[in-house]
Amino acid sequence: MNVLSERYRRDGFLVLEGFVEPARCDALRAHADRLVAGFDPDAHRSVFTTNEQTRHSDDHFLDSAGEIRFFFEEDAFDASGVLRQPKERSINKIGHALHDLDPEFDAFSRDPKIEALVAELGLAAPLLMQSMYIFKQPFIGGEVRCHQDSTFLHTEPEAMIGLWFALEDAHRGNGCLWAIPGGHHAGLKSRFVREGRATRFEVRDETPWDDSLLVPLEVPKGTVIVLDGLVPHMSQANRSPASRHAYTLHLVSGESAYPSTNWLQRPTPARGF
Repeated sequence: MNVLSERYRRDGFLVLEGFVEPARCDALRAHADRLVAGFDPDAHRSVFTTNEQTRHSDDHFLDSAGEIRFFFEEDAFDASGVLRQPKERSINKIGHALHDLDPEFDAFSRDPKIEALVAELGLAAPLLMQSMYIFKQPFIGGEVRCHQDSTFLHTEPEAMIGLWFALEDAHRGNGCLWAIPGGHHAGLKSRFVREGRATRFEVRDETPWDDSLLVPLEVPKGTVIVLDGLVPHMSQANRSPASRHAYTLHLVSGESAYPSTNWLQRPTPARGF
């Protein structure tokens, strides 16, 4: 087992600075801006929230596995449903098939350097299942409560990796990630289960996470943070004037079963590198 794998298995995450060149970060941000510029905010007004009850009845969310769709911040609209600020300052994220449907995100996601990293960490027959471009907007960037990614993308046996690319500096002020080192060893606490058009949480362990164990992952632009699917992590709200753009990829092992009860059900099979 190599040093990276040892650290990853011990802590449940890795922080690799300088993984992406600054110019490539800027190019991906500029491309995301172009996607937002072409988006009609009146077409869909789906809000991304960590209040999971909203997701339960949101078709725009449930049907986004094979699409490029836009989701607003919780505080983007006023009481009358009008955007409080321009649309480019109102979008929470774009998901969930950028890596398959957009040429620039496809090229970024399937870079040989990423493929080599995933191989080094031992994920067998990796499949790129989900991608998200996250804006963490100034002043209104919402909190993401402590969770495990495998709650939402479950495999049997568990074999999932999240890659979180910092396209801007991420720090406590603008809502950096926090994680619990070693927290993945406690196993999966809950699953977000889909049954047709309905969803629910299947709780396996009601013990709350110890927030005092969370450590901030403050990182410079160009860093990739690797997250085991079981490691608890979160990010606080962004009330600063600085955004915190990031791009995320979630990969699963093609040697594990991907249950039909996962919320994300792709219209076409997931592809590897």
